[in-house]
Amino acid sequence: MLLDQLRQTLSQSLKAGDSVRVETLRFLLSDVTNSAIAKYGSAGESSLTDEDILAVIRKQVKTHHESIDAFSKGKREDLVDKESAQLSILEEYLPKQLSEAELNEILQPLATSGETNFGALMSQAMTKVDGRAEGGKVAAALKKLLAQ
Repeated sequence: MLLDQLRQTLSQSLKAGDSVRVETLRFLLSDVTNSAIAKYGSAGESSLTDEDILAVIRKQVKTHHESIDAFSKGKREDLVDKESAQLSILEEYLPKQLSEAELNEILQPLATSGETNFGALMSQAMTKVDGRAEGGKVAAALKKLLAQ
């Protein structure tokens, strides 16, 4: 299970003295625990699935991307470097992201289906993509395919 893998990596990182990885994984595990309590109540971590954990990781990845953008605009390169390092650690646990060509191949049948409601198309697209691409990237690719 992914939770066990995260805890094992945290333990190894503590022994190795990798402070960035330790900080990142501690924050992630804390967020996972809070999410488990919010979603499952007293059952907590025992009811947690890998998909629940991946959702927390995706949320943190999105937050790190936003922080990197904000720190870049504020010319805080020290914080950009820290956030980037933490982001790369989190991305290790996500499934491989789709390339633009793979994404277009998945979305092409949806774009040619004749559906005109973009919201419905996006819902179907996100189901097919199954977390292997960010929503903004999927929306941009779908709009591009629809415009052709």
